[in-house]
Amino acid sequence: MKAKTIRLILGDQLNARHRWFKTKNSETLYVMMELGQEADYVLHHRQKVLAFFKAMRNFSNALESAGHRIFYLRLDDARNQQSLTKNLLWLLEETGAKHIECQQPDEYRLDHQLKSWAGANNIDIKWFDTEHFLTGRNALKDYFPDTDNYLMETFYRKVRSEHDILMEDGKPIGGRWNFDKENQRKLPKSQSVTEPLVFANDVSDIDNMLSKQNIKTMGNVNPKQLIWPVNRKQAQQLLSYFCEFGLPNFGRYQDTMTTDNITPGAHWSLFHSRLSFALNTKMLHPLEVVHSAVEHWSNNKDTISLAQIEGFVRQVIGWREFVRAIYWKFMPDYKNTNVLNHTRALPNYYWNAETKMSCMHHSIQQSFDYAYAHHIQRLMVTGNFALLAGVSPDALDDWYLGIYIDAIEWVELPNTRGMSQYADNGLIATKPYISSANYMKKMGHYCSQCHYDPNKKTGDKACPFNSLYWHFIDRHKEHFENNPRMGMMYQVWRKKSEEEKSELLSQAENYLQTVNEL
Repeated sequence: MKAKTIRLILGDQLNARHRWFKTKNSETLYVMMELGQEADYVLHHRQKVLAFFKAMRNFSNALESAGHRIFYLRLDDARNQQSLTKNLLWLLEETGAKHIECQQPDEYRLDHQLKSWAGANNIDIKWFDTEHFLTGRNALKDYFPDTDNYLMETFYRKVRSEHDILMEDGKPIGGRWNFDKENQRKLPKSQSVTEPLVFANDVSDIDNMLSKQNIKTMGNVNPKQLIWPVNRKQAQQLLSYFCEFGLPNFGRYQDTMTTDNITPGAHWSLFHSRLSFALNTKMLHPLEVVHSAVEHWSNNKDTISLAQIEGFVRQVIGWREFVRAIYWKFMPDYKNTNVLNHTRALPNYYWNAETKMSCMHHSIQQSFDYAYAHHIQRLMVTGNFALLAGVSPDALDDWYLGIYIDAIEWVELPNTRGMSQYADNGLIATKPYISSANYMKKMGHYCSQCHYDPNKKTGDKACPFNSLYWHFIDRHKEHFENNPRMGMMYQVWRKKSEEEKSELLSQAENYLQTVNEL
């Protein structure tokens, strides 16, 4: 197994179009590893571990078939020390390699591990870009040289202009950058939704290996039918399927929430692309995704409005790139932000979905079943409740990072700690994303099946979101009452009688004391 150069490929670096693979060199050994350190640094969904390992194995086989030299270290290999750096040190000795080359990790954790190890062992690593993202790690400095007021909308416009996406003569097509207002509709019960494209990947061998290696996981899976794309061909199929069946209604209903009896077989997917796993493992490139979607829209303008395609483009080249820029600007300190000093443990139903709150039950059960929930379920249901209840951002981070197929720290952390929990003091969100039951009722169908009454604020069967909302407003008034986007909320709170305030706060306190029973 002699080699002059070792090239490390991490589990989320499955980019077949990287410059590395344009030429073959018999003296270069590509190394991929299944690691205990990656399988259990948080409690992962079983589908997530299975999908990553299967995608990695497929990628390794594809490189080998293309004529590259590959060393693939399986989790159960007796030589596997379950540590990235310990394995690398062994491989350097085993191969006699003089050089090690790496693509820049997207997670600070792995970036720090590799650099610390290299420094301590006097090893010179040659670093390469992953050739995936549209912006660099220092994008915030590049795009906002004279301010620390980082607005996603400004960032999005700059990226879109740079790459000439949905632009005409230097201006946005349709004369507007953003169609968000048109993209906030509740799904009518009469609206049909096509069942999602799912795959039937047999991962029984990997599943058995996880059991034998005592890898602890959560969630449900049929190991003979893993539904997620685990190679580039499947990822491209999913992209084509979305363009045809999802895109015509994507933006319009991207914030809606529904149940299986209203959209049989599609309640969990609706019109969402579900491409995030394929993107975050780099099986697909963001420009490839955007160009495919834009081309499909341009050929089908009679059935797909500009609002639909713009809403999708904004998620891929705006939000996704923006949260990555935030992550690399503020790590590692960002991981410890907790400006609201929330410390409550995560309620038990986050681990079993056993709650009488319909929205929480459906969103969590769906997460266990599919390792997936769309952004509104994450932000306005499980995230909103955690924020109102004062849950520790650390606890919630670990849960989101583990349970979702697409969760890698660079994308999960800013979304959870920043957007969802306001723990970063408004770096990402200009106000906390909180709501009472009214939002759930307005945007979804959960409330009609709930034990609690969304219209009741206090008393028996009053929806917990209602009193907890006002409890949050009251306990954090010093922090938020001068926030220009929250003036109306505090105006409403001040107008309530002392008796009403007392009843609401008492109801909330009671719910907080019995939070695991809700």
